[in-house]
Amino acid sequence: METQIVGLAEALGLPHVVKRVRARRPWDWLPGRLWPFPLKAPTADSDPLTPPWPDLVISTGNVAAPLAVAIRRASGGHTRLVHLQNPKLPLRLFDVVIAPRHDRLAGENVVETRAGLHRVTPAKIEAGAGQWRDRLAHMPRPLIGVLLGGSNRRYRLDARSGAALGASLAAAAARVGGSLAVTPSRRTGAPALEGLRQALGDRPRFIWDGKGDNPYFGLLGLADHLVITADSVSMISEALVTGRPVHVARLPGRSKRLGRFVDDLVADGYVRWFDGRFDSWGYEPLDEMPRIAAEVRRRLGW
Repeated sequence: METQIVGLAEALGLPHVVKRVRARRPWDWLPGRLWPFPLKAPTADSDPLTPPWPDLVISTGNVAAPLAVAIRRASGGHTRLVHLQNPKLPLRLFDVVIAPRHDRLAGENVVETRAGLHRVTPAKIEAGAGQWRDRLAHMPRPLIGVLLGGSNRRYRLDARSGAALGASLAAAAARVGGSLAVTPSRRTGAPALEGLRQALGDRPRFIWDGKGDNPYFGLLGLADHLVITADSVSMISEALVTGRPVHVARLPGRSKRLGRFVDDLVADGYVRWFDGRFDSWGYEPLDEMPRIAAEVRRRLGW
């Protein structure tokens, strides 16, 4: 989420400072709409929220929302507010609320997105492709890029589910004579990665070991197909910049919200649930940031 708000600030062309905050007791026991003296809520190790107050606060999360409203009040109404996702406060307290379509949030000041905001650009993808082209040139085509997330409150990616995904990927790649290039994220546990590695068998593959350059942008630029685990809205959204087939791999667990996110993209023709095949399809690359930044400027009158 920090990547999204920083990306929006960059797209708006504004100098910015990132403030990371957590709420202490009793504030963290209460919904934001009931917070007394919100600016006293941050923990001692949070970044300070002090004057001079900014022209704009871009906030995200249940803790940041009531703090943003408190900053506006402290500024005498000078500070404008943009919040990403549902603030769980009255929408009228914000100038703009940017909400993903799967949140099903409606209001006059709500700007809806089909995918998550991010900082990935075609230029970054092209640079990554240039950096990794020679290193992956020996891999049989089609090259299948596999972007792994990890377990969270809704989904589970452990040794067993990693092995199941690996077996399905190996079988699908064998049918098309392709190879696999895998990059884990910081949330990918070692047991899950090892389970996937063993299940791939002798299928031609490259698995990033976490050392040296991250191949993430390289895979976005070079892969013929991209497979992304269902836990990551961010990676799915970033992959849509490529215009390449994006296959979303199901994981054990369930999230109505994230399920709606993928189902909406499937209905629009952007992604497909991974079903053990590497069918191809095309779509106009989707990058929400330029549109959202322009809409924020318009609504703020900037």
